[in-house]
Amino acid sequence: MFSGSVQPNTVSLFSSTGSLPLQLFSTQTDATLPEDSFIHLLNDTTNLPAPPPPASLTPIHTGKEGMKDTKTLIQTVLHIQSPTLPTTFIQCPPQYPFTSASRGLGLKHPWAHIQVRDLGREWSCEFGIADQSGRTGIVRLSTFQKQPRLDAVGDLPLLHLPLSFPQRTDEYSATTWSAVDLHLPRILSAFTSPEFVSEDQPPPPHIRLPAGSFSHVVYVRIYATCRLRRIWFSHAGPSQKIPWEFDLYGCDPARAD
Repeated sequence: MFSGSVQPNTVSLFSSTGSLPLQLFSTQTDATLPEDSFIHLLNDTTNLPAPPPPASLTPIHTGKEGMKDTKTLIQTVLHIQSPTLPTTFIQCPPQYPFTSASRGLGLKHPWAHIQVRDLGREWSCEFGIADQSGRTGIVRLSTFQKQPRLDAVGDLPLLHLPLSFPQRTDEYSATTWSAVDLHLPRILSAFTSPEFVSEDQPPPPHIRLPAGSFSHVVYVRIYATCRLRRIWFSHAGPSQKIPWEFDLYGCDPARAD
C-alpha cells in the first residue's frame, strides 16, 4: 500500500477529525446485534450526533462507581462499540489476506501510536509486523489479557500481550484518554523469546516466526470497545516533537505489559 512511496518521519493513518477519516479502512460490525454493535463518529463531550436507530450508546464506566469524566474532548472521535469484541473493528488495509506473502501497509516506521479513550470495557488493538526476510507476525494487545501468549492465526504467529490503562483516583486527576506507544522492533524480538517459545511446546511446523530486524507494518486493526482519535507512525517514538494537532493534552500513556 505504501511500500513504494516516500515515507516522511511521521505518517498519520487515521484522524477522527479528518474529512474522510475511514477512507483507508474497512469496518466490520456484528449484524446479529444491531443495537449494540456499531461504529460511529460523534462528539466526545456531547455524544452527538446519536448513532442511527436501533443502535444505542452503552453507559461509559470509567474508574470508581459514580466517577465522572471531566476531561473529554470537544471534538469528533470514532466510537467503536460491541459486546462481542472480535466481530467489531476497523482495519487498514481494508482487504488484508492474512498470508505471509502480503506486504500490506508497507510502513517502515518503528513506532506506532494510538490515541484512544478507555470506556471501561474490554478492548484490543492489533498490528501485523514483518521482519527483513518477509516473515509476518501478529501482535495483539488486550486489556483482558493477563499473561503474554504465543498462538497462531492461520499460517501466522499471534503474540497476545496484556495492556493496561492508567488508573484514575478521582474525576479531576486524569482523563480517560491515553496514548498507546509501541516500539515495534522490540515487540518483534519477543516472537522468538525463550519466555514464549520453549523446546517442550514449539510452534506448529508450518508457522514461521519472525526474527531479526524489523522491516515494516503489514496491517492495523482496532477492535471494540473504545473511542479513537488518531493512529500514526513515527521514526523517533514518543520523545519526538509531533505536530501540535496530534497532542492529547494531559493524557497518560497506556502500558503494554
